[in-house]
Amino acid sequence: MDGDERATSERILLEPYKYLLQLPGKQVRTKLSQAFNHWLNVPEDKLQVIIEVTEMLHNASLLIDDIEDSSKLRRGFPVAHSIYGVPSVINSANYVYFLGLEKVLTLEHPEAVHVFTRQLLELHRGQGLDIHWRDTYTCPSEDEYRGMVLQKTGGLFGLAVGLMQLFSHWKPDLKPLLDTLGLFFQIRDDYANLNSTEYSENKSFCEDLTEGKFSFPTIHAIWSRPESTQVQNILRQRTENEDIKRYCVDYLEKVGSFAYTRQTLLDLEAEAYRLIAELGGNPELEALLQHLSRMYKEPGGGASAGQSKEPGGGAAGGQSKH
Repeated sequence: MDGDERATSERILLEPYKYLLQLPGKQVRTKLSQAFNHWLNVPEDKLQVIIEVTEMLHNASLLIDDIEDSSKLRRGFPVAHSIYGVPSVINSANYVYFLGLEKVLTLEHPEAVHVFTRQLLELHRGQGLDIHWRDTYTCPSEDEYRGMVLQKTGGLFGLAVGLMQLFSHWKPDLKPLLDTLGLFFQIRDDYANLNSTEYSENKSFCEDLTEGKFSFPTIHAIWSRPESTQVQNILRQRTENEDIKRYCVDYLEKVGSFAYTRQTLLDLEAEAYRLIAELGGNPELEALLQHLSRMYKEPGGGASAGQSKEPGGGAAGGQSKH
């Protein structure tokens, strides 16, 4: 294959992936890596490779996630597989996983591939468990859910920081902080999916309900009201009916699931600040946490698309995920 043919082939292979890249994302993982570098002080050339690898794997995993979740929107635009088809998108995403591995090899560190493999295995273990619960209508306990999140969300967090630590002289145990941040990000995302106007504008309204996903608020509602099967029945329907979804959001508010989720986020945020302080402080990481926490703190910042309000008129705010 000559150069022109190879370039054409590469363009075709990567077109679904490039489509996703042109949609505006928040690049939280890049900001997180840069914030951790306040401590780790990794050489700039190594840091850029690690950031590129992490973003590649994150975006490739989103392509797969959207297929597995039957999503319709990503960042406010049609999902890639609705344009390019499922087979091409799966192949493109898998191809990018291996391009990421190829890039990891350029780091020329004997442990780099081990870190890459370990964290990608964790990511897929967590994702597989999440899908299993959804597709077998099995509601996990909160502890089981947290364990899954540490695998699924923590996979890419651990990849970036794990690779960075290979090139740093600063060697404290960062796992407690990474675990706390992973839970914070995922639970925040769960909250936003059901209770954030901005999220509803960028993805379908309360998409987690249509997907049938057991998320942090719905798990709380199910276990705190064992005499009621309303939430399970709504999740089982995979409904796209907005009236049913608004009813579910109001029910989650009524039984205290959003309040419980907000309190959990506040607790995780406080724990993250405590761990950051123990490690000597990190203004960049603290600023990132402060920015992400606004969504469930500011008046009106967590109002659902159904505009559910807490008693007394306060916005029923909150979100989460990793």
